Amino acid sequence: MSHIETNQVEGAQARLSRTENERRVAERLWSGREQIERQLAKVIVGQGQVIEQILIALLSGGHCLITGAPGLAKTLLVKSIACVFRLRFQRIQFTPDLMPADITGTEILQDTPEGRRLMFVRGPVFANMVLADEINRTPPKTQAALLEAMQEHQVTASGVRHPLDEPFFVLATQNPIEMEGTYPLPEAQLDRFMFNVVIDYLLEDEEIEVIKRTTSELTGDIEPLFDGADVLGFQQLVRTVPVADELVRYAVRLVAASRPHRDGAPEFINDYVTWGAGTRAAQYLVLGAKARALLHGRVHVTCGDLVELAKPVFRHRILLNYRAEAEGVRVEDIVKRLLETVRGPLD
Repeated sequence: MSHIETNQVEGAQARLSRTENERRVAERLWSGREQIERQLAKVIVGQGQVIEQILIALLSGGHCLITGAPGLAKTLLVKSIACVFRLRFQRIQFTPDLMPADITGTEILQDTPEGRRLMFVRGPVFANMVLADEINRTPPKTQAALLEAMQEHQVTASGVRHPLDEPFFVLATQNPIEMEGTYPLPEAQLDRFMFNVVIDYLLEDEEIEVIKRTTSELTGDIEPLFDGADVLGFQQLVRTVPVADELVRYAVRLVAASRPHRDGAPEFINDYVTWGAGTRAAQYLVLGAKARALLHGRVHVTCGDLVELAKPVFRHRILLNYRAEAEGVRVEDIVKRLLETVRGPLD
């Protein structure tokens, strides 16, 4: 056998092995979907759409901004998902006096066999899943301490790079009420969150179930089903899911239509929007659609996957003007009209 033929055989074997491994990872995810829901149901009532969006972000390697009123189990939900995937969880309570070093870590002087040296003590950001609770209650300088961690998965202290543990996720919560004394997140940081997930009040029957559970015996403990290596495997698998060119074009057109005063921008965008979504929105739309397809047992993306993720992707990326505020127009209304105006490839 010639050298070229040998390389061809080895290449075919490598592709076959990779395909077989991808099939095993996909089957593990599909078989584990019901188990994940059963485990989370032990402590979380309802919120199916919220759970799915956070799982999609997890499988995509993206960060989430979670918005909801107090007492809606935001912290419990994130902690429970971390437990299911056996991820190291850290909660940081953001307050006005929180300093950047309180998040990333700091250098302290320690005695060593070589004498006194500055040693870096890792902060709570060195975890797999970090819950930044009420992130808008801390000043911009401290908020910015998360920027490098979220984007580069590293922390730099005194010129030294400290890689974060993988997988790494930031889930930040915001309280939509009691806005006095808060610091709105800058657009540059908002754009680094894949989704803005909104947790709303439960239905009456679901709320009754919560009251019953929390005023009686303790619920069962959550059993871990996966680990960090599984999550990294799922993330790698998500990126192999094929997506048709016309669906990518649809995602790009949808994002471009949200930008006011551009050629072809809808009139309602020019009327109500100050700033539209950037390229990262289209990236997250496509990547999230791939993860959603896998979660639903498919190995291909549909137009419906893109439509279902439009609201969490756009919520924090479209900036409304004063006219929209005066007329009671919400971002959700803008996204709905966008989906009606920009027709998908299957329409």
